[in-house]
Amino acid sequence: MAEFSLSDLEETIRERAHSGDPDSWTAKLFARGIDKAAQKLGEEAVETVIAAVKGDKQALVSESADLIYHWLVVLGLSGVPLSDVVRELEGRTGRSGIAEKASRPKG
Repeated sequence: MAEFSLSDLEETIRERAHSGDPDSWTAKLFARGIDKAAQKLGEEAVETVIAAVKGDKQALVSESADLIYHWLVVLGLSGVPLSDVVRELEGRTGRSGIAEKASRPKG
C-alpha cells in the first residue's frame, strides 16, 4: 500500500472542490465559501484541543484528521498551495521558534 500524504489529500480536495457532486462535503464547503470553511476549521480546532485535554487519543486522532482536512480546504479556497506552507516550515527549520517569532514584523 502506498503511503498517503497531505499532498494526496490536497489533490483530492482540488478534484472535488468544483465537482458539483451533491454528496461531496468538499464541494458543499467550496460552494459556501471561505466564511463557512473557516468556521468549520475553527470548530475542528476547538474539538481537537478538547480531545487533547481530555487525553482521549482516539478522539484526538479523529479530530486531528478533521482539522487537517478543513485547514487544507481553507488553504484551497484562499489560493494557497500546501507547498507554500511546507516551504515556510522548511525555512524555519534549524532556527529557534522564539527567534523566528521575534523576527516577524510587528503589527
